[in-house]
Amino acid sequence: MRTSPAIRRKLISVAAVSAALLTAAAPVAAAQDASPSEAAVPTAQTEAAPGTPAERLIVGYKSGAAEARSNKAAEADAEAKGEEAGENLDFQRRLGTGAALVDLGENLTQSDVADVVAEYQADPQVAYVVPDRLNQPQADPNDTDYAKQWDLFESTAGMNVPGAWPTSTGSGVTVAVIDTGYVAHSDLAANIVGGYDFISDTFVSVDGNGRDSNPADPGDWYNANECGPGIPASNSSWHGTHVAGTIAAVTNNSKGMVGIAYGAKISPVRVLGKCGGYDSDIIDAITWASGGTVSGVPANSNVAKVINMSLGGAGACTSATQSAINAAVNRGTTIVVAAGNDNDNVANHSPGNCNNVISVAATNRSGAKASYSNYGSLIDISAPGGQTSTGIANGIYSTVNSGTRTPSTESYAFYQGTSMAAPHIAGLAALMKSAKSSLTPAQIESAIKANARALPGSCSGGCGAGLADAAKTVQAVAGGTSTGTTFSSTSAVSIPDAGSAVESPITVSGLTGNAPSDLQVAVDITHTWRGDLVIDLVAPDGSTYRLKSSSGSDSANDVRTTYTVNASGETANGTWKLRVQDVAAQDTGRINSWSLTF
Repeated sequence: MRTSPAIRRKLISVAAVSAALLTAAAPVAAAQDASPSEAAVPTAQTEAAPGTPAERLIVGYKSGAAEARSNKAAEADAEAKGEEAGENLDFQRRLGTGAALVDLGENLTQSDVADVVAEYQADPQVAYVVPDRLNQPQADPNDTDYAKQWDLFESTAGMNVPGAWPTSTGSGVTVAVIDTGYVAHSDLAANIVGGYDFISDTFVSVDGNGRDSNPADPGDWYNANECGPGIPASNSSWHGTHVAGTIAAVTNNSKGMVGIAYGAKISPVRVLGKCGGYDSDIIDAITWASGGTVSGVPANSNVAKVINMSLGGAGACTSATQSAINAAVNRGTTIVVAAGNDNDNVANHSPGNCNNVISVAATNRSGAKASYSNYGSLIDISAPGGQTSTGIANGIYSTVNSGTRTPSTESYAFYQGTSMAAPHIAGLAALMKSAKSSLTPAQIESAIKANARALPGSCSGGCGAGLADAAKTVQAVAGGTSTGTTFSSTSAVSIPDAGSAVESPITVSGLTGNAPSDLQVAVDITHTWRGDLVIDLVAPDGSTYRLKSSSGSDSANDVRTTYTVNASGETANGTWKLRVQDVAAQDTGRINSWSLTF
């Protein structure tokens, strides 16, 4: 059963102790024989909450230590360590996990705290020492229509966006929305920066002029047969504004909706008007938005690191369009495109079939491919696009205007389409780029795919890597470097001769997000013929990473080395295992110890 967004609450950790304490406490090892709840060393924080004293530590002892069983022993240990560090320490109480809460006193300097932590670290009976952090309630956004945005939070078909916000909101990233332009809306205005109108044909532009620096959307309505024989009349869509709202509507402003990357900025780049838009204008828009030079157009002062193109047509990706895309990606801009709404193979539709783009299919509220969405092997990822045929509230809710032809009052509406799915991925790309600015377009695409979850519903024909998961993806890229936190196992495990694989577990908890891309796996194994050994790291979800294969020519003894594993697709917390097997006869050995450094 889905928890109502009005009552869901998350706790986000804020630093409750000084930077000195956190820096000193970060690299403490967790012993294997500590209970799972005691084997936790939180990721080091770098800021202190204003006005919060650096006063307390949580100390976990190994299960066999006297201090783990006796309050008197823990109090005596705190006093002894305080004397050694030149400070007054006070045992406060025993936590439910058995850990001791130790008061450090007031007005300690960074050096004082480091001395105390060092004393605990040096004690072989101590499993871990961590700061007693302050947690505060973090409510869901207060925007009045947030509950209508099932596509962000709903557990079945939503994209798990709220779980990404404690890590990133997209700040510092500009997203270019290459579309119909922007019609003024108070739920978007604060996040709009300068764009450009690239429509050169005055029939298409509707605004009476050609290219200029005003990307305002005057409306894209047309009469029957005006865009071709048999094509019925259509009201203005305010399409670009709807797309922009999904990406970066202003959030926590007590009105309207929530943007996926609400800390990002939107640069409206107008290429679509009456009856659509030309390739030539779109090519120049891609070039300019990504920081390239377009003759007769001023340099772009709001270069986009992400481009969204919820547009397209039938046919192959032309060399001209592909060239513009390649150049933009080479400048470091990620390009997200809608796959198209023809229930056809995306290979037949551009720019969804271009290279170097993230091509996005649409899913409905059950998590299945939306009936209209294009599909195929060129689809990279799926995201919510809605399907109003099953009820208007099953569409994607975003910012529009009430005018049927020209702008009137601002409003909101449910739309459906791959045009609505693509900005979900553009918003996710902005969250990722904000969390880790060094990410390349290729790395962004790869991480989105690697951290997607299986499509909750059916898809015939190919829907890419699955349904994008914002929280998992952002945590994976944000946790891409080692923090120096180490968890160890020192329990010896015998390795049988030519027998079944044996495993040594380490339980990790208290960390945030995913494992790093440079997870360090230190191994100490004694063996009489090293070449017989096959060694794997097993992640909490059962995924395996081969550390060492067998080799008949390797006659050396023992394995004492550190392997580096890209485990950024794995949740850090859980039980990790070192799996070792002797695959040939006549030699034996044992796992002496091993450790994981995050």
